Amino acid sequence: MSFWTRTEPEARSGASALRIAMIGTRGVPAAYGGFETAVEEIGRRLVDRGHAVTVYCRSAGNSQPPPTREHLGMRLVHLPALHLKALETLSHTAFSVAHATSGQRPDVAFVFNAANAPFVPFLRQRGIPTTVHVDGLEWKRDKWGGAARQYYRWAELLSVKSADALIADAQGIADYYRQEFAIPTELISYGTRLLHKPPSDRLAELGLTPNGYHLVVARFEPENHVDVIIDGYRQSSARMPLVVVGSAPYAGAYCRKITALADDPRVRLLGGLWDQDQLDQLYAHSVSYLHGHSVGGTNPSLLRAMGARTAAIAWDVVFNREVLGAYGAYFSDARTLSTLIEDAELNPHHTEEVSEALQRRAAALYNWGHVTDGYEDLAQRLAAGYSTQGISVARTGRSPWNAPEPARRTSTPVRGVL
Repeated sequence: MSFWTRTEPEARSGASALRIAMIGTRGVPAAYGGFETAVEEIGRRLVDRGHAVTVYCRSAGNSQPPPTREHLGMRLVHLPALHLKALETLSHTAFSVAHATSGQRPDVAFVFNAANAPFVPFLRQRGIPTTVHVDGLEWKRDKWGGAARQYYRWAELLSVKSADALIADAQGIADYYRQEFAIPTELISYGTRLLHKPPSDRLAELGLTPNGYHLVVARFEPENHVDVIIDGYRQSSARMPLVVVGSAPYAGAYCRKITALADDPRVRLLGGLWDQDQLDQLYAHSVSYLHGHSVGGTNPSLLRAMGARTAAIAWDVVFNREVLGAYGAYFSDARTLSTLIEDAELNPHHTEEVSEALQRRAAALYNWGHVTDGYEDLAQRLAAGYSTQGISVARTGRSPWNAPEPARRTSTPVRGVL
């Protein structure tokens, strides 16, 4: 039987059922980050619409149980990776592309993370139309040194020059690619789940009570400002504890800094927490969710807090303002944050009103069904021959120039904000 054989009904609205590959993430089931969640939520819905979806996943190692071959209707291909900071993602993507270009090939490939751009030409040379989800501006992340930043800048340009289409998940990212490269992007944001009256029984395992703590969930990386959040909390007179969920396998010095800051008895470091049901309860029953991410576009953790009906206090950057709008509270230093944390505790009725407003905003703007519409529409156009590669591209910040409009207009994107 063919690797891609499907028995489900045809895609919606009479559209052709497609073979779709999703490449460049850790894979599913989703337990790590935003890309993985997007792959799971979009992939399962594409399957429901009759498409054959294959997700490339990183092998867990010989000590782990044998991997499953299917998840929520998606076919899973587990391949190895070199477990080194600079090579883990790239090595796994190289194996994935080699697999995808052998035998019967997919009709369309979605590649996540612009860092994987060097492998896009291999897909296209084999006749596979390819989109790159460019995520945030990776070269701005403080965790990368000079060589890595130069690589990400180069990979960003290569994405523009080699992919048939680009996906941006935030207006700020779309604006950047238009201004820097004069290239159109598909503006397709993330979605989130809405939690209504979720249970709270798993909180007791952590020694917590509903509406009795503040929460931060983030990888321990400088651009996520976990250190600033802890410092701001320590400066506050908050009575409720600060619960910190997160870790970082490659950021030893930064992790030590956070550990040193967390000597306040009100601060609780939980480390990595992969139980999604327990995480849902943590989001849903916190007084406030503190979000320090400053790069990366629309952040799934912020959307998760909104879907869980939790007030959010976020780092003051355009991406977070796009998501939260007028219902967010914003900080860019520890002192401002300390005041906002105190306000969240001292004005519970206002905090509750904000929480409800943010969940309504999430329901209106961040719907996985609408996100899937955007991916499906783009996949159909790519399979029919659409590509941005007729557009000349250059770094507008280096040499002024004017690029022509694409020969074929893209459809109206799924917008992430009003």
